[in-house]
Amino acid sequence: MKSETLIRALTVASLSGLLLGVGLRLTGGQVLASLRKCRLALIIVVNFVVVPALAAAMARAFGLGTAISTGMLLLAAAPFAPVVPVFARMARADLALAAGLTTLFPVLSAFLTPWVCEVTLRTVPDAGAVRFSAGGVLLTLLGTITLPLALGIAVNHLAPALGRRALRPVEIISEFTGAMSLAFVTATELHSVLAIGWVPLLVMALVSEASLLLGWAIGGPERSARRVIGLGTSNRNIALALLVAIQSFAGTPVVPAVVTNGLLLILLGLLHVALWRFGPERPTA
Repeated sequence: MKSETLIRALTVASLSGLLLGVGLRLTGGQVLASLRKCRLALIIVVNFVVVPALAAAMARAFGLGTAISTGMLLLAAAPFAPVVPVFARMARADLALAAGLTTLFPVLSAFLTPWVCEVTLRTVPDAGAVRFSAGGVLLTLLGTITLPLALGIAVNHLAPALGRRALRPVEIISEFTGAMSLAFVTATELHSVLAIGWVPLLVMALVSEASLLLGWAIGGPERSARRVIGLGTSNRNIALALLVAIQSFAGTPVVPAVVTNGLLLILLGLLHVALWRFGPERPTA
């Protein structure tokens, strides 16, 4: 319990700081303009319907166990990880679009994720029922994701000089805290990662890569927007999935399954960021 509390504290501190830093780089007008240009309805359908259905089909096709399948489906039902704006900045993608969608999706997730979990878990034998406090989860997501982004944008608008001075210290502290959190999670859950086996990880990787391609396909004509939608569709909200897992399946292998698959998604996301940031740029078709 102490280790879970420390992990949660480090993760919240890191993500809040990183999202504050993203907000300090943007204006409200930039965010709204990016949201107006994107195919929002299609993005919502793909993330809340297509990706969970794909994950359920893959888990069933490969005959994964109940705990592994449940953990995978909880992640599939929780789209747009809060690290997406950070990944977007590193990958030179559309930062305003990433911030806008990452601000919007927590609100949608608080109401749609329970329904998606309920439907998809029917495909898993003996999965059990999902217990989900929409109000509590909504407050948690708004406080740790939407509020830091909005605060950064507000500071950049009201006191841009202060925002410029604060930006780099905020990013340095947040990146250091994030590295500590990731190292601590990896160390404490190493036995779970090794015990899960390579087949479930392969299935999760296939779902993630297929989701990235889906996001890329619906991202529109601009490469920077496609990168954002691809990253958002493939990188699921691990914090939200863990909240649901702890509320519904505490003390079961579902929780480490979420952590293990979540670490894999972070690794794959960083790999794509590196390829896009340091790889050769292809001419836009």
